[in-house]
Amino acid sequence: MARQTGDNRRILLVGAGKMGGALVDAWLTRKIIQSSDLVLIEPDIARAKHFRETYSLQTFETLEAINTGIGQPIVVFAIKPQAMDAVVPLYRDLAQQGSLILSIAAGKTLDYFEGILGANSPIVRAMPNTPASIGKGMTVLCSNDHVNSKQKTLCQALVSAVGKVRWVNNEELMDPVTAVSGSGPAYVFLLIEVLAEAGLKAGLDQDLANELAVTTVAGAAALAEESALSPSILRQNVTSPGGTTEAALTVLMSNDRLSELFLQAVNKAVTRSRELAG
Repeated sequence: MARQTGDNRRILLVGAGKMGGALVDAWLTRKIIQSSDLVLIEPDIARAKHFRETYSLQTFETLEAINTGIGQPIVVFAIKPQAMDAVVPLYRDLAQQGSLILSIAAGKTLDYFEGILGANSPIVRAMPNTPASIGKGMTVLCSNDHVNSKQKTLCQALVSAVGKVRWVNNEELMDPVTAVSGSGPAYVFLLIEVLAEAGLKAGLDQDLANELAVTTVAGAAALAEESALSPSILRQNVTSPGGTTEAALTVLMSNDRLSELFLQAVNKAVTRSRELAG
């Protein structure tokens, strides 16, 4: 394994869909790990073939298909939540032997994994978002008490390959994290949609309306990320008294309507996240 991870164990990645595939691409193109240290479990034949041919990876349809000892790999679950009940129990023996477990499956709690893999298993839960597919993701991590500092550093190195990383000590915060960051890209895409639609209705053609909406949102987000000023100050800097921006914001901010909508939306997502976690 590349020295950047600070560990000499192999990584066993279970699932190479959008998020798992993004991790593979980032790990290997950025040389976070070496291809010889990554083993992929992927039942989709075409997807497995792609990664074999692109990176010379070892791929298997199932864990049982691995016919040689793999030691104590770091097991990364990157499969859909609905597949977890059937798949996770297959990895109990590895967990019992000391394998670190990293899950990026939404809604599955630390208790869930401990109940299946064993209460003493070192488990890290991650909540990424879809911009990770282009290396611009935001991932929040939490762990149980059996994960040591070296293992946390390792997980951080693996996940930071696709964007920024933060840790929380209280797992209950993963529900609002999911509501704000995990689901957040969809809110931004909706903003782009409605802004472009408004431009279209104001007389712009579709291509120009779309380009203006996408580029404006992307540029504003980049400015907010780079600036030392708060979003509130940045907004005020664009808003000239008596100007067009002020006229528009008068509508959007009237009776705190936009703030209230976002509060309701986030609260609804938090509630649903808790329901899915059981």
